[in-house]
Amino acid sequence: MALIRPTEVTESVRRTGPGRAVALLVLVGLAALIPLLGPSVAAHGTGEAPTTDSGVVALLRVLLFAALCVQVGELFAAGLARRVPGAPPGRPVGWAPYAAVVGFSAAAAAGELAPHGHGSRGGVLALLEAVAFAVAGLCALTRRPNRQVWPLAAVILAEALRAHPPTEPTPLIGSGLTVIHLTCSALWAGGLLNVLRMLRGWGETEAGAALLGVYARVAAVLFAGVTTTGLCSSLRRMPSEAVLDQLTTTAYGRVLLAKVLVVGAVALLALWARTRLRQAPDPLAACSPARVEIVALGVVVAVSGLLTALPLPVKG
Repeated sequence: MALIRPTEVTESVRRTGPGRAVALLVLVGLAALIPLLGPSVAAHGTGEAPTTDSGVVALLRVLLFAALCVQVGELFAAGLARRVPGAPPGRPVGWAPYAAVVGFSAAAAAGELAPHGHGSRGGVLALLEAVAFAVAGLCALTRRPNRQVWPLAAVILAEALRAHPPTEPTPLIGSGLTVIHLTCSALWAGGLLNVLRMLRGWGETEAGAALLGVYARVAAVLFAGVTTTGLCSSLRRMPSEAVLDQLTTTAYGRVLLAKVLVVGAVALLALWARTRLRQAPDPLAACSPARVEIVALGVVVAVSGLLTALPLPVKG
């Protein structure tokens, strides 16, 4: 959304449409390099050797997480818009069906790459994720797209179970933390993406500023959920007495440290946007830092996918 007069919106979109499309493709290409090249870069000098398919696995997880964010965020933003008095009836074209195809493909391919294929625990969970994405995509095409919430919840649950096999200590606690972490992350990133898409179509309206304000209040709670569960999960996998050492001497620790730094940058951008929302003469001026924030959140998604493909540090 450009902060200009409504009569100029159409001309602005025509001028900048191709440029934005090219910029989006460039950003997607750069984001794909994070999971593809990340395993070898992170493991350099640690004595750890990434598996041959770790880059592909990381890329598939990034695609799965991105698809989940788009679908969950679309439902979330639509719910927020219904809470805004005088909100325009128009909604942007839904991306959920396309995201479902991406999620289905990524989950199915991840199942093939799992040890022992679809016959293993990881393969079965990946198959469940693929089926859930397919069902969510079909729900998105119906008159009641809100029904997507159930298959998407199944995706989150399956991903949480995959991340914490029964062989690790207290796997149910780990899975519970992951469920909360994934849910808050998808609502935060996907919600912001779809809120910005709505605002671009609404133009300069009081409803747009109100929608941003509603999202900002909920996002503060989501950020607290992401950071708390992320910290608890990290401490479970890296004992407190070894955290500082493993953050720099293991591939997992290095990527985790990078994720923490990027999330910190996102938090600063969110604070900047919230300040402009409250103090600027035009509350929609908060859209500028919010756009940068969504790019940074895309980096967080890419780093998170990379993190799932790396071996856990050895305790002790």
